[in-house]
Order: sequence, then C-alpha cells, then structure tokens
Amino acid sequence: LFIRPGSNHYHTRCLSFPTYCKRFTPPHFLCVIQILGDNFPCKLVAQKIDLPEYQGEPDEISIQKCKEAAKQVQGPVIVEDTCLCFNALGGLPGPYIKWFLEKLKPEGLYKLLAGFEDKSAYALCTFAFSTGNPEDPVRLFRGRTLGHIVEPRGSRDFGWDPCFQPDGYEETYAELPKAVKNSISHRYRALYELQNYFTQRNGTVEASSSPH
Repeated sequence: LFIRPGSNHYHTRCLSFPTYCKRFTPPHFLCVIQILGDNFPCKLVAQKIDLPEYQGEPDEISIQKCKEAAKQVQGPVIVEDTCLCFNALGGLPGPYIKWFLEKLKPEGLYKLLAGFEDKSAYALCTFAFSTGNPEDPVRLFRGRTLGHIVEPRGSRDFGWDPCFQPDGYEETYAELPKAVKNSISHRYRALYELQNYFTQRNGTVEASSSPH
C-alpha cells in the first residue's frame, strides 16, 4: 500500500493485492509509478485515506504514519514522506515543508535564506513499509539529493521544485525534463532502495514456493 501524506492521502496495494485503481492519480503517485517502471514485482492500487500530522524527526514521523496507516487499512502499507532541508537553518523546514510552501510559496522559501551565505540544501524522501503486522518492525528506505535553494525558475505545478537546484545541474527540478529529474531525485533514490528490497523479497517468496 502506498500513502502520500497531505490533504489527500493515497495508498496502493502490493504483495498479494495485484490491482491498480486509476481513479486516484495525483502527480506524486504517477511519479512513483513512472520511476518504479514495469519491473516492480507488485501492482499498485490507489485509495484515499486520512492520517494525523505528526511532529518530530523525519524517521519518527514516517514510522508513526506507517503504523497508523497499517492499522487503518488492516494490511501492508508503504508511506512516503518528503523533506526539504536548509543547512543554514539546521535542517528546517524539513518534514514541515508542506506548511512552509503553502504559506510562503517557492519565492518565500528562497527569501528565507536571504540573510545567509549558505544556500545549500538537500531533498530527503523516506518510504516506510509495514507488513500490517504490528509486531513486525517498520522498514525505512531513504533517498537524498544535494542541491541549493535558488530564485524560483520553471513550472509551478510540482511543489517546491522551482527553487531547488540539484548539485551538478544548471536547472532547477522544475526546469529539468521529467526523465532526467526522475533519474536523480530524492524520490528515485528512495524508490531504488525500496525496489531492491521488494525484488529480493519476491525472489525469496518464489524460491520458497517453487517445487523441489
């Protein structure tokens, strides 16, 4: 199951739940589908769900949300949390970037660092996986992309992308072609770890169930 926190929450069924419901296709969910591609061993289903807005460090928030989501859906779940962390601000806005972006927009995020020489930042994505069994630990898969906060450039249809310029590129996330962004983004790096885990897990299950 996949859940994207925010005003609308989504989950997708995986493992033994082989369908994908196209009624719920927010941009972040479609981004996940595009990055995972056809080789991901689980099909995905989208469905709305509400979760509390927890506070704390990124890992703590991901684990809390994942446990609550698994409790609500009574089954396996994957929860995504995204952070944008400014080094000059000690890692803030971090997991609270949604609220900062809502109030300040990309221009305001850029202006937050007006008094600081250090404009460096990093985008952090965490996927938390629960089997649905409360006795099993929540597994975390993290991806981080380093970059800088710049004056907003590019399309405004994907959150704070206009003001984040990844290291090694002259374009912001918003200016990069989707294929390029999806190959370097924090979400891609986290999904790479998640995909490896599920591929290995699927292989183990197939091996254990194959005839001897």
